[in-house]
Amino acid sequence: MKIKHFIYLAIILLLGYLIIKRITNNPESKQVNGANKNPATNTITVNGLIIKTENFTNTINVSGTIEANEQVQIRSEITGLVKSIHFNEGSFVAKGALLLKIDDRELQAQLLQLKTKQNLALENQNRAQKLLKVEALSVEEYQNINAELKLLQAQTQLLKVQLSKTEIRAPFSGMIGLRNISTGAYLTPTTDVVSLLSINPVKINFSVPEKYTQRINKGTDIKFTVSGSNKVFTAKIYAIEPSINIETRTLNLKAKAENIKGYLLPGTFANIVLQLQTITDAILIPTQSIVPILNGKQVFISVNGKAKAVMVQTDIRTNENILITKGLKKGDTLLTSGIMSLKNDAPISVKISQK
Repeated sequence: MKIKHFIYLAIILLLGYLIIKRITNNPESKQVNGANKNPATNTITVNGLIIKTENFTNTINVSGTIEANEQVQIRSEITGLVKSIHFNEGSFVAKGALLLKIDDRELQAQLLQLKTKQNLALENQNRAQKLLKVEALSVEEYQNINAELKLLQAQTQLLKVQLSKTEIRAPFSGMIGLRNISTGAYLTPTTDVVSLLSINPVKINFSVPEKYTQRINKGTDIKFTVSGSNKVFTAKIYAIEPSINIETRTLNLKAKAENIKGYLLPGTFANIVLQLQTITDAILIPTQSIVPILNGKQVFISVNGKAKAVMVQTDIRTNENILITKGLKKGDTLLTSGIMSLKNDAPISVKISQK
């Protein structure tokens, strides 16, 4: 039993020794929330930096889609057999160029018939006019003959319009796509013949969050890249949607970019960098220096060796910094560590670091 009591006593003495050693070996300074506090002077050692101003360009990254400047699916207005095709797939065609000819033999025959009737009606109208002058023909009979002539003229004009539709021409200059029909095919107004695209310039369709709407104007330049290439292209905003999309809460915009070499293809995904504004003499501070409080945000600066809380107003936030619009000025010493343990007028020792 005596040996057992001796063991218990030894354990108690050992624990007491370790506790006393832990207390006596405690360093003069201790770390508090990232700040070193000297108990002798009650001074807190913190990191800080001198506020400087710089030029700041606010940009956002969004995605968009490249579109043709003009695009149309060529179709026939009338039904009929394809008589001939006058374009090469994937080639450039000028505005007004003949693309397709539909068989018009039946319409030509109808036109010839109408012209014959029209000529006969014109002769009848001339004779009737002479007879009317000598009162050998009543006014009513003359009017009927004249009406018949005008009806035939109208029918002839209508048939000429139908004949013009047998020639399908390019509505604008551009690149022709891959055709979906062959010579001898029977066309209807729902048949897709071929696509025609104008791709110089091209349009870039994209959207931005509604909070940026007041910072975007027509004429603003954008930069963008496309998949598979590191080349940076430029474009200029030319159109802005006059309303916000209520489903996505975004504003739709369109820009135009030159595409002389045809490198940019419609449908391509575009990574866009949009420059919203450039601010001169901007004050940017590390985001971790901001302390959220009930009435807003504050930071701590060093004034005569003491910490001073300053209310600030912020604007744009980047990955590391935040823009200060009010509360700080060039030359202030901003505290960047230990801020959660700081209080107004607390004595501090500041280690200045480069931003």
